[in-house]
Amino acid sequence: MPDPPGLVLSPSARVGSDVVFGANVVVHDGVEIGDGVVVEDGAVLGKRPRLAPGSAAAGDVAPLMIGEGATICCGAIVFAGAEIGAGAIVGDQAFVRERARIGERTVVGRGSAVDNDVVVGARVRIQTSVYLTAFSLVEDDVFLGPCAMTTNDDAMGRIASGASLAGATLRRACRIGGGAVLTPGVEVGEEAFVAAGAVVTRDVPARAVVMGVPARVVREVPDEQLIERWR
Repeated sequence: MPDPPGLVLSPSARVGSDVVFGANVVVHDGVEIGDGVVVEDGAVLGKRPRLAPGSAAAGDVAPLMIGEGATICCGAIVFAGAEIGAGAIVGDQAFVRERARIGERTVVGRGSAVDNDVVVGARVRIQTSVYLTAFSLVEDDVFLGPCAMTTNDDAMGRIASGASLAGATLRRACRIGGGAVLTPGVEVGEEAFVAAGAVVTRDVPARAVVMGVPARVVREVPDEQLIERWR
């Protein structure tokens, strides 16, 4: 809309050409918005993190950067220090934390959360209500089904001082089924397939199909399902 009602735009924000704002959008200090970006109703861009003392998420926070042609949907919150790649979509009510990086043409589904210090590659499909825990790595062309969950803390908050958290590593073109749970530090190999509802407690080899609680290898992904056949 030409004059969106309720727009709060910081004078220090940098806005490219042909950017479209919906109603009641808030753009905080230092946000950089590329050409052709669409920001839908009620989105908040550049929110500063509010952290507990000693939080593992502490650290310097750079400006939020949104690449050209990206879409930030209704009610999404994207923190200062995040990077959103060109043509990416951050869905309704999604949540992208500081220092998270979202690759080109990746889709973050409705209500999904991408925590701090997560790296997501290009063309990733993150479905509804997925949780990507801090310090996870998601390579290109990965698929995460609805309500899939990653974790990074075996001690559940009783981690020793100075110890580090370990998120998930999801290698290129692997697929994670709906409702699957990945325990801290697990790596899922390239082109592997994790069935819906599986609980993954150990690394998954490349091209392996795993299912069950705990997840176990049952077969190999066939050639006709490899990503090169589906581009």
